[in-house]
Amino acid sequence: MDYSPTPEYGGAMKGFHWLVVAMLVVQYALGWTMPEIRRGTQPEGLVNLHLSFGVAIGAVMLLRLVWRVATPQPAPDRHLPAWQRRAAAAVHGLLYLLVLALVLTGWIGASGRGWTVTLFGAVDLPALVAQGSSVGHTLGELHEGLVTVLLLVVGLHVVAALAHVVLGRDDVLRRMLPHWGRKA
Repeated sequence: MDYSPTPEYGGAMKGFHWLVVAMLVVQYALGWTMPEIRRGTQPEGLVNLHLSFGVAIGAVMLLRLVWRVATPQPAPDRHLPAWQRRAAAAVHGLLYLLVLALVLTGWIGASGRGWTVTLFGAVDLPALVAQGSSVGHTLGELHEGLVTVLLLVVGLHVVAALAHVVLGRDDVLRRMLPHWGRKA
């Protein structure tokens, strides 16, 4: 078999990837520990921090998407079967879609409650729907369900990456790992 290393992603894409991973871990912890949102809940403390992290994640994801489209990215590993390349593309697309949908449904749900969404108190963002909007209520309710779907897709993504290491013994995961202490 003609084997040559598959090109890695660049530093910016790796940075975006791992920054989003870290932010999603923090965001999930905030969502898990913040008080339950009920009628009359105010966007204070952990709720406000959760909203701010959501906005920040959305901004980083948009930057990541622009970077991905605007700069050359390595081709899929040519040693992988076509079905794996298609599955990887579908999962990656779904991850982008789910994260951006979570940001929007959270923002819309907050707007529907009449909350001002800010980026860590520094920048007020516009309301996406009017207070009391039925669309805001419906999409706010959808937000929590999408979290479960995202966790399942992230789990699938992690299992697939680990399967490449353990079963495939290939370089698929290495393409996205930082260079910490190893030669390029």
